[in-house]
Amino acid sequence: MSERPTGSTLDAGYQIGVSKTLPLPAEQVWRFIAGPEGLPLWLGDIAPGDLRKGAAYRTADGTSGEVRGRLDGTRLRLTHRPPGGAETTVQITVTAKGGSAVLGFHQERMSGPQEREEQRAHWRAVMSEVEAALLPAAGTGER
Repeated sequence: MSERPTGSTLDAGYQIGVSKTLPLPAEQVWRFIAGPEGLPLWLGDIAPGDLRKGAAYRTADGTSGEVRGRLDGTRLRLTHRPPGGAETTVQITVTAKGGSAVLGFHQERMSGPQEREEQRAHWRAVMSEVEAALLPAAGTGER
């Protein structure tokens, strides 16, 4: 039995996840990430109301997809196809942990290790932007 490369799955191509614990209530983090200030940081220019389950969306830069699942306050799962790119699946989660929140970005169905590393850098940068917006006086440093 051979080992799969790091980030490779049996049926979802390559995947990457980035998470960070933020010293804020989960409800506040969710409102931000799913609202008009947070959406542009991770998805692009789109109206917040466009992200109901089953809805198709398109951002100003031409990225498109469909919302596959939404559990308000906790999880948003959608397909994501940038212009000229292949479709992947992105999931955003917010989990309460004591008085803090764990924010997670997970992407799967990527084509290979190069795309995985590119998206790891992307999601780390997004996490830094989200942290800077929510905690302007704090430093950054995601795991």
